Amino acid sequence: MTPREISREPLLSVRDLRVAFDSQSGTREVLHGVSFDIFPGETIAIVGESGSGKSTTASAVVNLLPGTGHVTEGSILLDGEELTEYSRRQMEDVRGREIGYVPQDPMSNLNPVWSIGFQVKEAVRANGIATGRREVEARAIEVLKQAGLADADKRMHQYPHQFSGGMRQRALIGIGLAADPKLLIADEPTSALDVTVQRVILDHMAKLTREKGTSVLLITHDLGLAAERAERIIVMKDGEIVESGPSRLILENPRHPYTQRLVAAAPSIASQRIQAKAEDRGIETTADVAGIPPTLRVRDLTKDYQIRQGGFRSTPFRAVDSVSFDIPRGKTLALVGESGSGKSTVAKMVLALESPTSGAIEIDGNDVSGLSKRALFDLRRRMQPVFQDPYGSLDPMRNIGNTIAEPLSIHKVGDTASRRARVRELLDQVSLPQALASRYANELSGGQRQRVAIARALALKPDIVILDEAVSALDVLVQDQILELLAELQSELGLTYLFITHDLAVVRVAADLVCVMEKGRVVEQGTVDEIFARPTQEYTRRLLDAIPGASIPLGGN
Repeated sequence: MTPREISREPLLSVRDLRVAFDSQSGTREVLHGVSFDIFPGETIAIVGESGSGKSTTASAVVNLLPGTGHVTEGSILLDGEELTEYSRRQMEDVRGREIGYVPQDPMSNLNPVWSIGFQVKEAVRANGIATGRREVEARAIEVLKQAGLADADKRMHQYPHQFSGGMRQRALIGIGLAADPKLLIADEPTSALDVTVQRVILDHMAKLTREKGTSVLLITHDLGLAAERAERIIVMKDGEIVESGPSRLILENPRHPYTQRLVAAAPSIASQRIQAKAEDRGIETTADVAGIPPTLRVRDLTKDYQIRQGGFRSTPFRAVDSVSFDIPRGKTLALVGESGSGKSTVAKMVLALESPTSGAIEIDGNDVSGLSKRALFDLRRRMQPVFQDPYGSLDPMRNIGNTIAEPLSIHKVGDTASRRARVRELLDQVSLPQALASRYANELSGGQRQRVAIARALALKPDIVILDEAVSALDVLVQDQILELLAELQSELGLTYLFITHDLAVVRVAADLVCVMEKGRVVEQGTVDEIFARPTQEYTRRLLDAIPGASIPLGGN
């Protein structure tokens, strides 16, 4: 296919766009006169915190506003055609073929009862890319490979629950790119991906832009990623554009106070800035761990699974292979690696949610393998998790007070009055107003929900907290606040953290020790300073090189 001719006319032109949502209390406007252009072959990024209106803008362009949302005023022109006047049927023809859309949440956008291959093939057929069975199959495998999914032909037969979060997101990206659209709208397309896979995906988008003149509208909260991948950045706050311009200019000379806050909080822009920020906060970045006994010790931990290949056939798969590490009391060890490296499986075994095939897990020198149900129940008081998704980890049917008090009830700690007092104390600890105790999870922001999850984890006064991608779903401003909170709680309560993450920029401020995993094995470990300054393994160097925005030279750095 020949590249599309680069035109001086915009491919997408949005003018004075206003969007509102209807409710019983009236109509609430959430976008207030948004205007911008995207030219053929151009990549622009819309950045802002949760609730800024960036995803609503993207949804309005493809007429996928949720609930009662609707465009009240304004124009959306695609190649000169007014999309706001299109019927539902006409928009179905535009979506996929003319505008590809990659949503953020793979669990909400992949059908759990259909195989990944079936869902990709349906997109291929719907967009008229291929018709014959073999042709459709071949194209589906091709788009999954382009999206960075290894062993795509084998993975076609698996289901979403058998994929990691990153693999599910890659499948969605494959579906979005299936028809080679003129415009690709990518709404936080890599927030669930590790940095190396993120680079593969974004490199592919850049290749499309160069070869076919495909335009990309990138929605992200990561200013470093935006600056590295987009020619222009649009900054949104409270449904309005507060600043826009060339990416480098926005980073080096942000004019609006909100943009200045975003730049200051972005962990991926430059490690030097992150290091200085950590030192200003008094966080240790060179871990002095000599002589501190380990709270958690893992020795030769191994986990094997049997993977079904169809029918009654199965093959063994070693997810974790002889992993060993120590975490000294009151310190943080970051377990990092790509999706599928085995880091979350290690966390599940430490939490006794999975049984190891072999190896030992010791807490304060006591082997916890093979504990009775009663002993395991007691052990869980000492170890508590905080998971990645604050939207999925809280029960929507319980109010916040009951959610935080749930571990106390399960372990029969105190009476009703003392539990309520403990809930108030925990809300204070995580800097949430006590009035939130009577509210429900759907009434809270993402950052507030994650604070509730942390409060719940602290309810039983644990020694060890397992943080499994606990900040990866949050925008940079909230992420910065949560990392600050975790550091303060660790200092105040002497907590020991096992920090599971794919974001090495966050590791630079959050951890004392780093353990790098690849394909189930530990390939390198040491202090943060040692790993970042003197990595010995090529794999570790690739992870560090892939941090978006870290190589951008900024004035004064």
